[in-house]
Amino acid sequence: MKKIILSLLPIFACCSNQQQSEDLNVAAAVEQLMNEFVTLDKAKFEAVLADDLVYIHSNGRAQNKTEFMAEILDKDPLTFLSVELLNQTIKIFGDIAVVQHIFTAETMTTVGNEPGSIHIGVMQVWQQQKGAWKLVARQGQRL
Repeated sequence: MKKIILSLLPIFACCSNQQQSEDLNVAAAVEQLMNEFVTLDKAKFEAVLADDLVYIHSNGRAQNKTEFMAEILDKDPLTFLSVELLNQTIKIFGDIAVVQHIFTAETMTTVGNEPGSIHIGVMQVWQQQKGAWKLVARQGQRL
């Protein structure tokens, strides 16, 4: 019996490393998305969003990919000055990843240049499409 257990250890180590690697890939995609709230690189922003994105704000307002991108890139109604994620967890189920975190941001209103901040809970659903992780759904909730 020991022989079987010992011979399976490299398989478990392999799978564990693969899981950690995939977690890192998802985390990198999330980080890229968060960076684009501030840097506003349209091509990089678009690259991490699925074409059929469903983006739900913490107030319940729903947007598709085009609407969401326009709001962020046009800085309307907010300009994001900084974004930080806290307590992030990632769970991967095949080609689907569920990411949860607390989203905090410092903002400035487009009209009136009034400073503000955001502190909400977020659940994101990512799917691996053609070898890249894409955000397919997001739900924000007030804390």
